[in-house]
Amino acid sequence: MQSELIFVSGFIVFILVMLALDLGLFSSPEKPVSTKKAALMSVVWIAFALSFYTLIYNYGHLLHHVNSFAALKQINIDNFHNLPLNPHDFTGGLKAYNKNLAMEFITGYVVEYALSVDNIFVIVLIFTAFAVEPKHYHKVLFWGIIGAIIMRFAFIFVGATLISQFHWVLYLFGAFLVYTGVMMYLNKDKEEKVDPQNHTIVKFASKYFAVHPHFSGNRFFVRIDHKKYITPLFLVLLIIEVTDLVFAVDSIPAIFSVTKDPYIVFFSNIFAILGLRSMFFLLVNIIDKFHYLKIGLAALLTFIGLKMLAANYVDKIGLDTTNSLLVILAILVISVIASLLFPKKELKSN
Repeated sequence: MQSELIFVSGFIVFILVMLALDLGLFSSPEKPVSTKKAALMSVVWIAFALSFYTLIYNYGHLLHHVNSFAALKQINIDNFHNLPLNPHDFTGGLKAYNKNLAMEFITGYVVEYALSVDNIFVIVLIFTAFAVEPKHYHKVLFWGIIGAIIMRFAFIFVGATLISQFHWVLYLFGAFLVYTGVMMYLNKDKEEKVDPQNHTIVKFASKYFAVHPHFSGNRFFVRIDHKKYITPLFLVLLIIEVTDLVFAVDSIPAIFSVTKDPYIVFFSNIFAILGLRSMFFLLVNIIDKFHYLKIGLAALLTFIGLKMLAANYVDKIGLDTTNSLLVILAILVISVIASLLFPKKELKSN
């Protein structure tokens, strides 16, 4: 248990240090994040994720303190890894376990990173609807990510507990993902709008809190005549948090199709969330160019859902974690290339 505690505690400390550096050193309240800086930070976060993949590949067994064949066999059963293990080759089994765990992590990371693109579409709409200045994007997204990490942590371990107690929940997750994928495809051409005046969160906040009608720089709260008000910027933060909660309902079941290990689910989720902010600034001005990405994400969710529904047959047809990753990458690459080769036609105004 000591190695498990060290592994998880080290990860949490690393995340806290990186967030502190991001807030203290890499943010400027006076100007928006440049595309060059966003590209650099995206590369950094992807490099961290790949480094973590290497760490799990070599030392993943420490995560659950797997120090004997009996422990390896039990964790193989508990987390549904379905690895063929030889009781006379513990070293070989341990290597296979670490390799599989690392592959589950990187596949889950790719799935979550891809699904977070849909978040970007909506976040852009929210910022535009509320006329938030670009220089305030970073602060809102930073605190939005803090909230997202906390919510994902709760979602993941509740989901893992449900799966461990009721295996049929996986089929429920699968059916839900297929439904979500189909609905996303059917609504791909539907124009999404955010109405600042009639938004549910705005109405709720206006009913129970004192809301200042105007922005006050990058402040979430202002005090006027000894009375505390929340600013429109804080309302934007609340809306983004609720939006992420809605997206988590899709993304958490999706990653459970890749791995049932709650720690791997958590690690891959967090790395994807941490990379979301830099990816947002990288894509914010060109996101509309990837108009086939919605179809790609719909296909991705449908594929993952069907894989969960056919869980008893995927191994028989060779659809293991590695092959699933290849399918997922193919879906994403094809949707991006199609968007670039066949750009969206602009409507001509009369």
